[in-house]
Amino acid sequence: MTESLDIAALLEAVGRSEHGAMDELVRVIYPDLRRIAHFHLVKERPGHTLNTTAIVHEAYLRLAGGNANWNDREHFLRAASAVMRHLLVDYARQREAAKRGSGLRPLTLTDAGPATDDDSVAVIALDDALRELSRIDQRLEQVMECRYFAGLSTRETAEALGMSERTVEREVLRAKGYLKRALQSGGG
Repeated sequence: MTESLDIAALLEAVGRSEHGAMDELVRVIYPDLRRIAHFHLVKERPGHTLNTTAIVHEAYLRLAGGNANWNDREHFLRAASAVMRHLLVDYARQREAAKRGSGLRPLTLTDAGPATDDDSVAVIALDDALRELSRIDQRLEQVMECRYFAGLSTRETAEALGMSERTVEREVLRAKGYLKRALQSGGG
């Protein structure tokens, strides 16, 4: 409970642009940020040039330079996870631009196992599908962001988004169906 109050106070201080507040906030929730970054990296190809620490630090720089109006811990962690996902997508786009798409296969929701060297296109395709999903139903994109990119449980997702656990489960099924169709058709 004390930690929640501390984080709430830090978020308010960050919102007021108080000197050192963002640094202190990140220090307090650094283990959560590392967990989220690790969760993202597990889905990437082995030997990825970015590591957990680099992703956390880059996310910190992007968060510190952007909108600092977060409602609570979960809102901040969702924002951090989105920044990390976009960071990895940007990295994949740069990598793919260098390779010019040499026969890479698209990602499907049924793909399993560790990522390979050829997953840049898959990361980009998934990001494009998520962007389209957000245009269709932003809540579906938020649910997927929480569950699969931030690594939140169904309960944590429900709390973060202010909905019931059953609603989260239904929205995950809806989002998966949309994403599967979008990825199989080769685009959003």
